[in-house]
Amino acid sequence: MKYYIVIPAHNEQDFIGLTLESLISQTVLPSKVVVVNDNSTDKTEEIVLNFAKENPFISIVNKTSDAIHMPGSKVIQAFHKGFETLDSEYDIIVKLDGDLILPSNYFERILEIFKSDSTIGMAGGFAYVEKNGEWILENLTDKDHIRGAFKAYRKECFLQIGNLKPAMGWDTVDELLSKFYNWKVVTDQSLIVKHLKPTGANYNKTARYKQGESFYTLGYGLFITTIAAAKLAMMKKKPLLFFDYIRGFWKAKKAKTPLLVTPEQAKFIRSYRFKKMKQKLI
Repeated sequence: MKYYIVIPAHNEQDFIGLTLESLISQTVLPSKVVVVNDNSTDKTEEIVLNFAKENPFISIVNKTSDAIHMPGSKVIQAFHKGFETLDSEYDIIVKLDGDLILPSNYFERILEIFKSDSTIGMAGGFAYVEKNGEWILENLTDKDHIRGAFKAYRKECFLQIGNLKPAMGWDTVDELLSKFYNWKVVTDQSLIVKHLKPTGANYNKTARYKQGESFYTLGYGLFITTIAAAKLAMMKKKPLLFFDYIRGFWKAKKAKTPLLVTPEQAKFIRSYRFKKMKQKLI
């Protein structure tokens, strides 16, 4: 199976070299790696070009966008820019962040997962962050969720869900739509990915309302949003974020922000989320 990788990168000079080093060290190499240099003002481009000289499957695309890091929209617009440069001769498409170190067998194992079952649409490992000299699980999501930092999609699944949505919540709606179309989402706890930069490190203050907005645009409704907001705020150990999330939900509702899903898909998502909540209570 051939896999292509797109890496959106904004001012990643401290990390992008480590990410690319881990890619060229894979036991099964990618066929293509496209780094989208999104308005970087540091040496990101220079570092990528140096890797590209020695590794012809690596290329770089430059993109100019707002330097403000708004979660979701900026990174996925950059992903789209890179994806547009690729041909369609891939079996697996991967969205990867530029601040990761992957184990050398990462994609060998990911391809094994996809080969094992043709109904598997997405696969990924787990993010770990360094704390007090140890690498610990970045425990921000359920164990059956693949982090947005490293998403691998079967081509047919990726096309059916309609590519990635340029909005916060893109890395949740992709999995929910995959399930809507009866694709399986698989995580492998043996695949430990070192996440060098904490999630949300570059978010500005206005981004705190975006999580609540994403709950609205996913079609959660108020009841599920309230539970999801409380859970996420507690997982981040910042209880007051709950009120920002709820405020963001109501702001989106009042503005009649378009949903990322159809009414039929929203109904499925609410049913799926409610079912999972009931399972955890029983």
